[in-house]
Amino acid sequence: MQDRARATRKVLLESAAHLFVERGYVGTSVNDISDHSGRTSGAIYFHYSSKEKLALAVVREQFSSWPQLAAPYAAPEIPPLEKLVVLSFDIARALSEDIVARAGARLWAERRSIDAAVPTPFDAWALAATRLLAEARSRGELAEDIEPSDTAVTLVCAFFGLCTLTDEVRGGQDWGTRLDHWWLLVLKSLQADPDPAALLARARTRIPARKEGRVPTGHR
Repeated sequence: MQDRARATRKVLLESAAHLFVERGYVGTSVNDISDHSGRTSGAIYFHYSSKEKLALAVVREQFSSWPQLAAPYAAPEIPPLEKLVVLSFDIARALSEDIVARAGARLWAERRSIDAAVPTPFDAWALAATRLLAEARSRGELAEDIEPSDTAVTLVCAFFGLCTLTDEVRGGQDWGTRLDHWWLLVLKSLQADPDPAALLARARTRIPARKEGRVPTGHR
């Protein structure tokens, strides 16, 4: 029974995520999720007592992957700025290709329409970026005028904006290409001895191949 319940919750979560991405929170109803998932409205309310609770579950599912994304970059032999770049590509890939991550990001952007407190990943992202920038400073790899904590917050805000707006900006570039260009600009300011192209090239070799997982956007 527990396996069946978990399977049902997974179907409901991913169906809701598809619709939240396509229509937004306000444009999606419980009946829509029922039709998309093939489950009854009663089944939805059994597992999630309201649309708000289901939306929060989608957001939490997205943000729950953050510790797993960050964990591989604790290795001391990898330079901290390279870790920061690689980690950004992992998060950007999730926000671009994972339907639940995309839905979580859209729901966070529409949080004022949701009658509940929507959790945010930004504190965790900023703390991780601060730690990596501080480590880079201790190794003499960070420009002297860079303050880690304030810079980390600015980076996180700019990064999230880049990821969420890439599909809306003209130019035909995918998220990876835009992120390359962004880092080439940013690293010129961050590095003590700027060589952004070389650092980006090294970081690119560390980016893991895409893993099979949840259904990408546009598929059911």
